[in-house]
Amino acid sequence: MIVGPAYPLRGGLATFNERLARAFLESGNDCELISFSLQYPKVLFPGKTQFSDEAPPDDIFIHTSINSVGPLSWFKTAKYIAKRKPDLVIFRYWMPFMAPALGTIARIIRKKSKKTKLVAITDNIIPHEKFPFSKPLNSYFLNSFHAFITMSETVMSDLKTFIPNPRAQLCLHPLYDNFGSLVPRTQAVEKLQLNPNHQYVLFFGFIRKYKGLDLLLEAFADPRFRNRSIRLLIAGEFYDSPEHYNSLIEQHQLEDLIVRRHEFIPNSEVADYFSASDLIALTYHSATQSGVTQVAYHFEKTMLATNVGGLEETVPHGKVGYCVEKTPIAIADSILDFFDNQRENEFLEGIQEEKKKYSWDNLVSALQKI
Repeated sequence: MIVGPAYPLRGGLATFNERLARAFLESGNDCELISFSLQYPKVLFPGKTQFSDEAPPDDIFIHTSINSVGPLSWFKTAKYIAKRKPDLVIFRYWMPFMAPALGTIARIIRKKSKKTKLVAITDNIIPHEKFPFSKPLNSYFLNSFHAFITMSETVMSDLKTFIPNPRAQLCLHPLYDNFGSLVPRTQAVEKLQLNPNHQYVLFFGFIRKYKGLDLLLEAFADPRFRNRSIRLLIAGEFYDSPEHYNSLIEQHQLEDLIVRRHEFIPNSEVADYFSASDLIALTYHSATQSGVTQVAYHFEKTMLATNVGGLEETVPHGKVGYCVEKTPIAIADSILDFFDNQRENEFLEGIQEEKKKYSWDNLVSALQKI
């Protein structure tokens, strides 16, 4: 069983969990997803909606039961899981707000089903943005589990600040290979109503402070971008106030250099955005790992990342693209080097070699053996 977001919830966590469930099913295991009836109260959710309007998966059983702020649902969910006595229950953990619900469910299962192994995939332990009582909440959650999987050395190090000698294994974030294949660039550009004569740097995903869109905008303020065909394509919904970014765009007169698509990008359109783009930008202020890198690897696209957290591990500089200091000048230099020296084919072989490491089979095996 996998406990975490799933359809009809949307976003990277739900996509990951559904893909992991398929990997277990493909390996001959039974697998069920246990998801949320309420993931975030409205006051904590900055987006337009938490729910997908795409068709539900028809190959995975999803049991929707967890109310993140409803303790009665925690006990009902734990009872539901423990009654089935699964060999393995996998929990996703990405922010301290989820610690009371998920930690309580885990503790009840541990008490009622002694032979069930509880493993947490810890996407983040130290939150990207300040959250009240993070330390005691993290401790409560982490001390509920038998073992852990982290997907970067950064998170492994964070884990060890709470549990000095954890039963834990590093297993790299697998490819997001469930978005289909690349489509012809001309087709993608036409569908997205982009100018076919422009070259595109893609910023993809939810817009939050730690993801560093401001750094990318400041890089595009470099005068060398004037009178060029390079454009910044921003594809994602604001989970942060847009005022700061709009101010930068106005201050540096960037409107003509930017294409804005400020909405949630459904899974069915992901291939179009990556097919239309030349370079994928991950100019984060801080990071553990990023699912966007695993989409870029799937589509074999060159990446430009800042050398923070787990991005240094995932985007080896000079092999699959650029991993540079988080300064506008370093970012601008890399973008211009990529286009001026036509380095796309130069990086392709390294991308194809590096992507082999990111296997769902490896993650399934690690979860079963830990």
